Amino acid sequence: MRKFLKGFKYAWSGIIHCVKNERNMRIHMAAALYVLIFARFFAFSRSEYAVLLLTIGGVCSAETVNTSVEILCNKVSKKRDPYIRAAKDAAAGAVLIFAFFAVLIALFLFGDIDGWKKMYYFYITHPINAAALILLCPVSLIFIIKGPSKIADFSKRMMRKLFKRKK
Repeated sequence: MRKFLKGFKYAWSGIIHCVKNERNMRIHMAAALYVLIFARFFAFSRSEYAVLLLTIGGVCSAETVNTSVEILCNKVSKKRDPYIRAAKDAAAGAVLIFAFFAVLIALFLFGDIDGWKKMYYFYITHPINAAALILLCPVSLIFIIKGPSKIADFSKRMMRKLFKRKK
């Protein structure tokens, strides 16, 4: 049982490594967050939600496998090698294929104009939620560009500025 539970620890460690070190993983995660926020305004069936979640999981999984291939290839040889290049390119291509089809799935699922109208009216009539969504944008950009550790630094600086005492 202990060995089984350790497997989860190792897997979680791999996911955290990808999030901390791979910008593309952070892009996929930020996109997934917005997709899930916006999904509530569309009348998706359980099957459509299942497709959406499988798509998100698939893209993130493909990115994780791509990262593992790149790490292993870099460990095997630092020299230019056509086989290593082909392996890395193929792994990156797998992510690109999955991401391309994820965009197509999103176009199908989010193609309903009524969902976009519901979202618009919700944010117009709930300005606090609109403000939260707007504030999420720079936080997402910092997360993507700098990584998760910089989010805490950014929020601390903002809090100091907001609550700075005037002398």
